[in-house]
Amino acid sequence: MSSVASASPARERRGADLWRRFRRHRSGMAGLVLTAVFVLMAIFGHLMAPYDPAQADYLHVNAPLSAAHWLGTDNYGRDIFSRTLVGARYSLSIGVLATAFSALIGSLWGLLAGYLGGWFDTLSGRIIDIMLAFPGLLLAIGIIAIAGPGFRNVIFATTIFGIPIFARLVRGSALALKERAYVEASQALAASSARIMFRHVLPNILAPILVYITLRIGTVILIAASLSFLGLGVQPPTPEWGAMLSEAQLYLAIDPIMAIAPGVAISLAVLGFNLLGDGLRDVLDPRIR
Repeated sequence: MSSVASASPARERRGADLWRRFRRHRSGMAGLVLTAVFVLMAIFGHLMAPYDPAQADYLHVNAPLSAAHWLGTDNYGRDIFSRTLVGARYSLSIGVLATAFSALIGSLWGLLAGYLGGWFDTLSGRIIDIMLAFPGLLLAIGIIAIAGPGFRNVIFATTIFGIPIFARLVRGSALALKERAYVEASQALAASSARIMFRHVLPNILAPILVYITLRIGTVILIAASLSFLGLGVQPPTPEWGAMLSEAQLYLAIDPIMAIAPGVAISLAVLGFNLLGDGLRDVLDPRIR
């Protein structure tokens, strides 16, 4: 009981120390603020939107910026500000869900390959190399071409091409950690492989996994927007940022805000997650500290 009680304050002190260092990281804090804003948009955007993002108003097509429509209207008279707000739900959902699935599957795969070794590691390495031989966007396009466009299929495609990246990251860390003295001591005490992997190896590689998750979310948002822009992702009239850009390309000369609003949203969201990831890396990496 005493050891457990003493461990809890130690963890709290370490958490407070990490937060204190992170607060001093200016770009990391900027990324945290940006990320928090977009997360709030994704959760509450449909409540904050002044108009129905799918409601057409043919009497106010391509209306300019005004008090009634802060960012004007699009080619169907839909409020661009409302569509940009609600679009955060779709773009961030794809980024978060696809990254979470990739991290879960890829981390488990890499952990097993790195710790068990042998033929399983060799076979896994060859499969990972084959998957990584294809550019991420090209692989996603191929999957979408087979499965068809749509919200769920975009999540599926971006999940698939993210799995080998997490698998390679975790495999390399697991290979290094399984040679540590505390792992060898656990093996000498006849601890099961599952207990060693999930009790001793995995907790010590959570930091790089967490850092890469934040960086990966921004990449997935960008890939998903690219797929929607090409007509292979989320389909109009759904207010996803990439789909909004696709619709706006024909109206750049007469209504550039149609493209500027979702374009800026994508840029800021990706920038926020990248800055957050950089800040977490600088704080959690003991070599940098």
